[in-house]
Amino acid sequence: MDFNTLVQQAQRLTNEVQIAEDIPQMERTLPQVLLAAKELHSRVQSEMGSQDAQAHIMLGSKGIDLPKITQKLETLSSRKTFEPLDPIADTDIQSFLRNEKENAILSVIEEVHKETYKSAQRRKLDHMVSNWREEKVKLMNALIGPSQGWIEIQKGPEQTILNETSVTGRSCLTSQEMAYAREVLDYNRAVIEGVLRPNLVQKFAQVAQDDFNDSKIAEMWEIMKYMVNVMPSVRSQDPLRQRSHSGHMIQQAKKYLEHRYKVYMQAKVSEQLREAQLGGRPDTFSLVSAYVRLQFGDVDNINYIGLQDGRIEGKPIWPMVFYCLRCGDIQAALKCLEFIGPGYEDIIQVLEEKHRKPEQKISSKLEQQIKMQYKRQIRNATDPFKRVVYCIVGSCDIHELHPDVAKTSDDFLWIQLNLIQSETDANQEILTYSGLQTLILEHYGEKYFKSNEQPHLYFQVLALTGQFEVAIEFLSRFERFRPHAVHIALALNEMGMLGEARDVRMPLLSVDSEDPAPLRRLNLARLVMLYVKKFEITDPAEAIQYLFFLRNLMDSEGRNLFLLSVTDLATECGEYDLIFGKIQVNGMRSRGLIDQFESVQVDPKIACQLVADELVKKGNFENAIKMYDLAENHEQVLNYTSVMLSQVVTQPGHRGSLRERVQLVARDIKERYDIDEIKCDPKTISTFVILYDLLKFFDEFHEKKYQIALETLAKINLVPFTMADLDICLRNFRELRVEVCKVFPGILLATMDILYSQYRSIKGKSAQTNENSSLNQLREQAKALTSMGATIPYRMPGDTNNKLVQMEILMH
Repeated sequence: MDFNTLVQQAQRLTNEVQIAEDIPQMERTLPQVLLAAKELHSRVQSEMGSQDAQAHIMLGSKGIDLPKITQKLETLSSRKTFEPLDPIADTDIQSFLRNEKENAILSVIEEVHKETYKSAQRRKLDHMVSNWREEKVKLMNALIGPSQGWIEIQKGPEQTILNETSVTGRSCLTSQEMAYAREVLDYNRAVIEGVLRPNLVQKFAQVAQDDFNDSKIAEMWEIMKYMVNVMPSVRSQDPLRQRSHSGHMIQQAKKYLEHRYKVYMQAKVSEQLREAQLGGRPDTFSLVSAYVRLQFGDVDNINYIGLQDGRIEGKPIWPMVFYCLRCGDIQAALKCLEFIGPGYEDIIQVLEEKHRKPEQKISSKLEQQIKMQYKRQIRNATDPFKRVVYCIVGSCDIHELHPDVAKTSDDFLWIQLNLIQSETDANQEILTYSGLQTLILEHYGEKYFKSNEQPHLYFQVLALTGQFEVAIEFLSRFERFRPHAVHIALALNEMGMLGEARDVRMPLLSVDSEDPAPLRRLNLARLVMLYVKKFEITDPAEAIQYLFFLRNLMDSEGRNLFLLSVTDLATECGEYDLIFGKIQVNGMRSRGLIDQFESVQVDPKIACQLVADELVKKGNFENAIKMYDLAENHEQVLNYTSVMLSQVVTQPGHRGSLRERVQLVARDIKERYDIDEIKCDPKTISTFVILYDLLKFFDEFHEKKYQIALETLAKINLVPFTMADLDICLRNFRELRVEVCKVFPGILLATMDILYSQYRSIKGKSAQTNENSSLNQLREQAKALTSMGATIPYRMPGDTNNKLVQMEILMH
C-alpha cells in the first residue's frame, strides 16, 4: 500500500466523522492534552488532602484529639508485653529459690521425657531391626542357590483361621520324607545308645530301592554307595583336602561307570545270549563279543570303514579291546590283543602291569614309549577305537574328546577319569583330578549338561568327580530332589566326608580360599534348617531328630547349634509341653522330646533356659515363666510372675482372662516353692509375696467384702491407716520394687473407695456417739491415705491425688 492510498483512506474517514452529527467536534493539540492531564492530577491530590481534613472534623466532633492520639501510639512499645505480671525483685531470695526449684524440676521432667522418647525410639528401632534380621534370614534361606546361580523362593504351607481345625494332626511330610525320617530316628537311637552306628548311605539307598519306585533316585544312591566305599577318613583332617589327594575316589567312580555299562550291555544283548543258549552269566569277553556283533553287524559297514588290524571271529579287534576296558576287565582286553600281530608289545605290557597292580602307576619308561608311539603312528590312525585305547592306556592327548566313541556323558567321563595323572611333569601337559573337576564345574557347567531338563545327569557327573557339596546344593534347588539332597548331606557328614562351611552364617554354598580349587563348602546347618522349616509346626518330633545332626556345630558366639535350633523350633510350633515336658502335681518335670538326648551331653535345663530367654525377648512372659520353671530358675520365675501380676492385679477377675491365668500360675508357684529355702534375691521374693497378697485384696474389693479387704491390706502394711503410720509406710515404700509401685495408685484409690463406702453407710444411720467416733476414724484414715499419696516419691497419674482429695472432702 503506497502513501497516496493512505491519504485517501484518511480523508474518507474524516468525511465520515463529519457526517455523524451526534459526535461533538473537538480539536486539541498535544500541549493542550498535557495541560489537561496536569489539572486532573492536581485535582486528585487535593481530594486526598480533603479526606484527612474530613477525618479530623469527624473525630473532633466526638471530643477526640487526633494529634494527641497519634503521639501516644508512637510512644507505645511491645517490649514489656510478655514480661511477668508480678516481677520479682533481685533481693527476693525465697521467690528466687522457689523459681530455681521449679525450674530444676521442670528441667528434670523435660530431660526424663526426652530420654524416655529416645529410649522408646531406640527400642522401636531395635525391634524393627530384629524383625528385619529374621526376614533377612528367611530370605537367605530362600536363596538356596549359589550367589550366581538359580534362585528359588520357597512358599511353605499357610494356615489361616478358617483351616486351623482342618490341618490339625495332618503331617506335612510326604511318603518319601517319612521313610527317610524313620531311618533317621533309628540312626539317632543308635547314636544315643552308643551302639554300632549303621551306614546311613546303605540305609537310605535301601529305602530308595524298596519304597520309592524311582529309578533316578535309586541311581543317585547307587553312585553314593560307590563313592563312599573308600578308606575311612580321619576325623582330624579336612575332608576336602583328603578328597583332593585320594586316588580311591577316581577308582570308585570308574568302577561305577564300568559296572553300569556292563549292565547296559547285558540288557542290550540279552536276547542274543538267550538265543545262543550260553547258560548262566557270560564272561566279559563273550558279553563284549555279542555286543560288538550287535553294534557293528557287518564289519564292512560304511560307517566303520576305518577299522584296522583285523578281526576276532568276524568282529573288529579294537572295538573289542575298548569295550572290554569299558567294562573294567583288563584280562578280557588282553585276550583280545592275543589275536593282533606284532608291534603292540608295549601296550600289552602296560595292560599286564595294570592288571597285576591296578593301584600302582605304570613305569615312566613304558608310558613314554606309549606316548611316543601315539604321536608317531596312532594319532593319525583311521580307527577311532584304536586311538582312544592308546589315550586311555598311556594318558595321551588329554584335549581329544573322541566324539566317534564317546557317545554319552558316561563314556566321556570314564575316558577323562582314565586320563588323570597324579604326578606333575613340567615337560608335559597332564590332566589332574582338580583339572577334571574344574572342567566339569566351570568350563562345561550347568548349561552344557542341560541341568534344568536332566538334573540327575548333572548331579551324577558332579558326584562322580568328587564334588559332593556342589552336587547336593544343586539338587536341593528342585522340590522333587530336595529331600534326597538333604539326606545325602547328612549321610556324608556322619561319615566325615562332607566339606562343611567354617561359619554357620555362610551361604548355602561358599568358596574358601584355603581349599583346593574348585571345591566348595556346604552350610549343612542352613540346609537342614531350611528342610525342617517345612514341617516343624506339624511334625516337631521328626524335626528335632533332624536338628540333632547339628549337635557338633557352634554359632558365632560359641553356643550349641542344636540347642539354639530346638529353641527356634519350640517358639515356632509352641509345643512346649511336648518338647520339654511339664511340671506335674508332685512338682517333678515330665519327660519331653528333648530328654531322649540326655545321654549325649544335652542338658534339657539349658535348652529350657534358652527358650525362656527367647520368649522374654518376644514379650511372651506367660510361656517364659513356664520355661524358667522347667529350667529351675526360680529367680526369673518369681521376677516375671511379678511383672505379669503388676499388670493385672488391680483388674476384676473374669473366667478365662489373663488375670485368672496369671493368678493360677502364682498360686501354683506359691504352693510348690518353699519361699524360705529357694535361692533368690530377698526383694524378688518379697515383691512376689506382696503382689500375691494384693490379688486377694483386690478380689475381696471387687466382691465388695470391704472389711475383709481392709484386714488383708493391713497385714501387707503398705498404706497407713493413721498419721502415725505414715513415716513407716513411706520408709517401706522406698524399699519396694517398681512392680509394686506401679499398682500403688490402684491400692490407694481402692482403699479410699472402701473408706468412703463405709463412711456413707455409717452416715446414713442415726447420729450417735460411737458412730461419730467411727466417722472420725474413717476421716483420719482418709487423711493418712491422702497424705501418703501426696508424699510418696513416685510419679502417679495426674488424677489420682485429685480423686483421693475429693473423696476425703466428701467425708467431712
